[in-house]
Amino acid sequence: MDVISHTTINLIIFVLAIYVGYHVVWNVTPALHTPLMAVTNAISAIVIVGAMLAAALTVTPVGKFMGTLAVALAAVNVFGGFLVTRRMLEMFKKKK
Repeated sequence: MDVISHTTINLIIFVLAIYVGYHVVWNVTPALHTPLMAVTNAISAIVIVGAMLAAALTVTPVGKFMGTLAVALAAVNVFGGFLVTRRMLEMFKKKK
């Protein structure tokens, strides 16, 4: 028997990831926002591949649903990130 369950350890890691992620994103200067969005889009694309693999390898309906939901949410994140990045880059173009 484990002293601390795996669920508790995973929950602690999840909460710490939220805390660190919030502080990292909050302290980004506006000049670095566009490159950060590009990296975030790349990470979300990797999440899509991982979610597709997870959905394909599960046998339960709940696992298939959660994998499909993860693919859909990551795809929305990638699409929205590209829209925001394009809009920000258009702000730096010279007007005719």
